[in-house]
Parts: sequence; C-alpha cells; structure tokens
Amino acid sequence: MDEVKSAYIHIPFCEQLCHYCDFTKFFYREDSADDYVEALRKEIQHYVPNRKQMNTIFVGGGTPTALNMRQLEHVLKSVDQAFDVHGAKEYTFEANPGDLTKEKADLLRAYGVDRISLGVQVFDDKLLEAIGRLHRVKHVYESLDLLKQAGFDNISIDLIYALPGQTLEQFGHTVEEALQFDLPHYSSYSLQIEPKTVFYQRYKKGTLKKAPEELEAEMYNLLRDEMKAHGRQQYEVSNFAVPGKESQHNLAYWNNDFYYGLGAGAHGYLPERRIINIRPLPAYLKQANENGIPVLHEDPIGRKERIEEELFLGLRKKSGVSKEAFLQKYGIALTDVYREALDRLIAKGWLIEDDAHVAMTEDGFLFGNDVFQEFLLEEEPASVSN
Repeated sequence: MDEVKSAYIHIPFCEQLCHYCDFTKFFYREDSADDYVEALRKEIQHYVPNRKQMNTIFVGGGTPTALNMRQLEHVLKSVDQAFDVHGAKEYTFEANPGDLTKEKADLLRAYGVDRISLGVQVFDDKLLEAIGRLHRVKHVYESLDLLKQAGFDNISIDLIYALPGQTLEQFGHTVEEALQFDLPHYSSYSLQIEPKTVFYQRYKKGTLKKAPEELEAEMYNLLRDEMKAHGRQQYEVSNFAVPGKESQHNLAYWNNDFYYGLGAGAHGYLPERRIINIRPLPAYLKQANENGIPVLHEDPIGRKERIEEELFLGLRKKSGVSKEAFLQKYGIALTDVYREALDRLIAKGWLIEDDAHVAMTEDGFLFGNDVFQEFLLEEEPASVSN
C-alpha cells in the first residue's frame, strides 16, 4: 500500500439535508455521531495500522464541523495516529458557514489542518433558503473572519450555479462577492439533479425546472472570465487558484493516483481495485466495529480501465494529460493507443496536442462528456512502445 499517498475521510452528518446533495448523509444526532467516530477510528486503524507518510488528507462530508468539539477531536486524533499530518503537503477539512466556531477553528489548526474548504454555494439569502441551506450570507463573513483569526490562509470556497430560478445577474453578483475576499482558491460547479434528492423528486413531479443549457454555458463563461480577470487561473474544469495554491488532494484524483476512502459510503481507489463502503449508518457501524472493513463491494480495476480513467480524469485539468507520465505508467505511448480519437477531437476544436501534452480547449470543456466517450477502449492495448 506504499503507493497510496492520499486519504479521503467521510463525516456524514448534517444539521439539515440540502435539496441537491446526493452524498452519504444523515441528520446529526449526538449518540449516532459518538458511535460513528469510534467505528471510523477502527476502519482507519485497519487500513493504516502504523503511522504513514501521506501527500494529502481530505476530511469531507456531510459536514465535518457539524460534530461537537469532543467528537471533532476524536476524529482529529484518529487521523493523527494513522498519518503524519505535519509531513503532508495538504490537510483539508470541509466546513459550513454557520456551524464553525472559534473553538472548532482553533482545534483544527492545533491538529495540523492547514486548508479549509468552505461550502458557501451562493451569496444570496433567498437562494440559500431555496436550496435547503441553513446558513446565510452574514455567516460566510463571520466564518472567514474566524478562520483568519485562527491562522488559516489557505481557504477555498465552493459555489454552485444553474440553480432553479437563478439569473445570470444573480450568479455574477455571487462571483463578484466571492472574489472580493481575495482567497487563493475557488471551486464552482453547475447544479446536477441527482436521484434520491429533494430536487430530483420535484423535477420528476414537474415542479422544478432545470436551467436552460444556454444559460448554464453563459454562467460558466462568466465564471471563467471573472476568475481570470482576478488572477485566479483555471487549472481544472471547475477549479481556479492563485498559482501554487491548487488543491493537491483533488489533483491526486485527476492524476489517477491511488487513495484511501474511509467512512460510510466512501469510495477508495487502491492498486487493482476500487472499494465502495457501506452507506447505511447501522450497517456501517456494525461492520466497522466487527472487523474494520465496512466494504459493500470491490470492483477490480485492470490496465484497460486505468488507461481510460487516465484520460477521463486527466483531461479535466487545464494542463491535460502528460505523454511522458502516460508512457511511464502504461508502457505504451498515448498516441499509439488513441491516435484516431485525438485526430477527430482536434479537428472539432475540442482538443489540442503538443509534444508533451494532450489537453482540452475552452470549447472542449463545454462538451466534456462527448470528449470523454471517445476514449473508451474495446480491449486492452497489447502493443508496447520502446
């Protein structure tokens, strides 16, 4: 497992369930959360019995900061016992405006957390209420102030667009207000209506309408233009950063690197297999307490699947896929595997190629799914380049 240098740890509790979220999540109850953090400790201990050097650690949710101080410290101690947190390149916690206190911010800092991802979504109180968020705009200001007082300077905020009823002007205001904080990193995603969400039920009943594709594209273009104008470089489809402040953990995903996935419903990617954990809380607790392996099922990942994912994930990055890295990983030149697909996509203006990389154009980002399907393979490439 020495190849595994990243870990995602899932905390599934929320004070309120957002209408669009399909992640594994449960209403916060103190007794359930007590049971969960102990079961999570046992799972972490199973995979990492001895303290291990890591590149990145990311604690997400749900809402990790929904935990009380005692539970939060339990999680932080479990992580600290398994991983050399001070030797990591990046240690991120997700937090929600409104449930982040000075005490929690200080505790995170004391245990070596050096990056916070704040779930802001929009700077509009009416839209926040409409999507099921508990916090309001004033809480964003309060939380950012608390984080800076606690010594955090590597802060990212998440935004969402193409919401029902959201106008281009409203989204422009959200981007403008977000940028005035002058943070090193911003993520912004378009709304996806996923099964098992409140929005999905409303959409199926016809009481909720998706934003028109044209409006979604206009919002995306506005986002890219404003980020660029404020010195935040796009390094992935939905992510923008001051150079040097890119999310190292997310880059591990897009570079198709291995990572642990720990917690209820978490997905892990280990050599030759993808692991999917049990989602329901009682079943997760039972299995984690029994043997530390709360796995629902494992999918084998062969060389063919890894090659496909190298393109699906790597092309999300602005820099694209490195030909040299591809050759080193798979023993065959990228162009030997995909020459015809590359030529088709370059002719459409969706892809560019130079001696070192293959990358998507700005138009290519708008047609990402059409681009990705060109890289599905019928069989594993057999030829090997010298």
